[in-house]
Amino acid sequence: MRLSLRAWLLLCTAVCCSAGALAQPQTCAVVLMHGKWGTAQSPYLKPVVDKLEPFCQVKMLEMPWSRQRLYDKPYADALVQVQEAVNAFRQSGAQWVAVGGQSFGANATLAYMAHVGDADALLPMAPGHVPEVFYAMPDVRRSVDKARQLVDSGQGSDLVEMTDINQGQRRPVQPTANALWSYFNPQGWGNMRLSAAAFRKPVPVFWAIGTADSLYPEGSAAIYKNMPVHPESRYEVVRANHATTPEVASDALVAWVKARVGR
Repeated sequence: MRLSLRAWLLLCTAVCCSAGALAQPQTCAVVLMHGKWGTAQSPYLKPVVDKLEPFCQVKMLEMPWSRQRLYDKPYADALVQVQEAVNAFRQSGAQWVAVGGQSFGANATLAYMAHVGDADALLPMAPGHVPEVFYAMPDVRRSVDKARQLVDSGQGSDLVEMTDINQGQRRPVQPTANALWSYFNPQGWGNMRLSAAAFRKPVPVFWAIGTADSLYPEGSAAIYKNMPVHPESRYEVVRANHATTPEVASDALVAWVKARVGR
């Protein structure tokens, strides 16, 4: 069947407009961090990534607390890694950049806002790594105290042995004193209550916590309340454990992000 000239032009216009719409750069972006001993391909975060990617750029980072790295860099270097990803998104045209993560990644989300502070929103899910609790354990305390002594004496590059703990599992690690102290100082950057109170500016936060998580309800709520109040923040409680919280909260999280970016 032949098309008239007018019909042909209308068809070409529709195709060109559709192609142009598809080619438009995504203006929202999310930097995500895995939990302790995890990987950049965290299965716990995959449901969130799969639902964000159709409308938002996503970057998954392998952080110094991964199973391969085991604290090979101090906390400050970890936040530089996040900032580099945020800056790369902004340089590519992203107008709204959120930082988030699960467990230790959520801990770092709060630390990032306290010490860098350039994110437009935060997505902490099942926050974890509580150095003040670990410090109460005698074997961990000995290693942390040794790390502090070495740092204070200018020997921060020396290695310190410690038994790390993650959801009841134990693993020997041997980071430098500088790195160990930066993550396990009970009053340092890993202390989520202190990080929450030190945000550089108020930003909207989507906070997800599971009812079967050890931090629910008292610990999680206390940290959340320490953050600067923002009218768009949301405290999402889901029926999930520490590992499954991101998946169970993913629909609510994506809907919340879409509302922030006008999708």
